[in-house]
Amino acid sequence: MSSEEGLYLYGIVATNDNKDFGPIGIGGRGDIVYMLPYRDIAAIISKSPIKKYHVTRDNVRGHTSVLEKVVEDYTVLPVRFCTIAKNEEMITEKLLKARYQEFVDLAKDIQGKMELGIRARWKDMDAIFAELVEENKSIKTLKAASLREKDKQKQYASSVKIGEMVKKALEKKRAKETQTLLDAVKPLSLDYKEGQLYGDMNLVNASFLIEKTKESDFDKKVNALQQEYQERTLLIYTSSIVPYSFVELVVKW
Repeated sequence: MSSEEGLYLYGIVATNDNKDFGPIGIGGRGDIVYMLPYRDIAAIISKSPIKKYHVTRDNVRGHTSVLEKVVEDYTVLPVRFCTIAKNEEMITEKLLKARYQEFVDLAKDIQGKMELGIRARWKDMDAIFAELVEENKSIKTLKAASLREKDKQKQYASSVKIGEMVKKALEKKRAKETQTLLDAVKPLSLDYKEGQLYGDMNLVNASFLIEKTKESDFDKKVNALQQEYQERTLLIYTSSIVPYSFVELVVKW
């Protein structure tokens, strides 16, 4: 572990205040989180060893909890996790001065906005596969023929073909139901981003940028979807005032 001290950077805010937020810095040492102002923007920083912070739950929480505290009073542009400078001069000269107009414009763009997330997945894959067989006559016919087939080699070939047909049919069904869910909420958002999906059960992993004034409308729509699809689909709804999916400042010293 390095003994050299630096400054951990959490985000940028559009203010000329000079305020501290208490001993809530990352790493659990009780470092004070404070503002380093330049004109009408400021960096949110705390003292920190110059080291690599690994992506652990405690470290990520240490980073995000600071941003959640700051965003209670300010519009914040989040900086990528584990961004550390040597000193205040480096932050002022190479970041705040050098990218001043970029930060001012970004802060205006996201002022009054927040991020909402939706994840959705099928509850019962056995039921989904049963639907596929019933909906696709060719799969149903081939499956019935395979069960009657006595030749093991032909039976195996049929099972492979059935598997390929089911895979294609499942992809088509998933795409259709995913689009139905997205189309229901996209009109209420300013922008959206789809995340990676893992596994056959998952339908949606998306983040939506909305006006804070539209949050209740978005809530109502998601609640209606949860009621409509409660027997079939599990919807998980999350919110964050910090728009992590839409703004992440990358700093290269």
